[in-house]
Amino acid sequence: MSSFSINMRACHTDQESCGCCLMQQQLHRLKTYFNETLNTLEKEYLQTKQSLDIMETSRTAFSAGLFSDDHKCYGPYNFNTLIIYKQVFLNLGGNYNVETGIFTVPRSGVYIIAISVYSDSGAPDANLAICGSLQVNGRVVTGTRDLNAYDQEDSTTIVVALHLNAEEEVAVSLPSGCFLCDDNSHYNTFSGFLLYVTE
Repeated sequence: MSSFSINMRACHTDQESCGCCLMQQQLHRLKTYFNETLNTLEKEYLQTKQSLDIMETSRTAFSAGLFSDDHKCYGPYNFNTLIIYKQVFLNLGGNYNVETGIFTVPRSGVYIIAISVYSDSGAPDANLAICGSLQVNGRVVTGTRDLNAYDQEDSTTIVVALHLNAEEEVAVSLPSGCFLCDDNSHYNTFSGFLLYVTE
């Protein structure tokens, strides 16, 4: 039997000790309240720490340019092909593969993905074929295509917010017949970052 219970019984049998019992009751209530509050704070601290740990391990961002040296063109090919961006500016989390050109999603969440494409036909009135398709798991999500003989050079940028699942693969495809030209100014880029986690 606890000392609190014994003291409460004493309060019922001895009226003079009631003041002491009331004080002990109040002390017991304060102790219980303190313990409950401490437990709540510990839980909230652990949840906050876990959230911060998730945020820290979820840092994902990448940005890459097509080439790292002098003027070159990529394509045209008579088949669709993935564009491999060789000049890596940032690869936080290491999820962009410079050998394949594929960004593998590390965690389910909302991502901002951007592509910029640029080409130069090389001469006035020559055919310009500037294209690029953003793909998720080999399926085209969005793209751009400009085929004409009026512009010697042209460029475009696409920025999208996508909900992506862990392990999905994001890449940029060059459609057949199209070509991109670049130099060390890096007009052609592929970039993305995690906006927030949804798992």
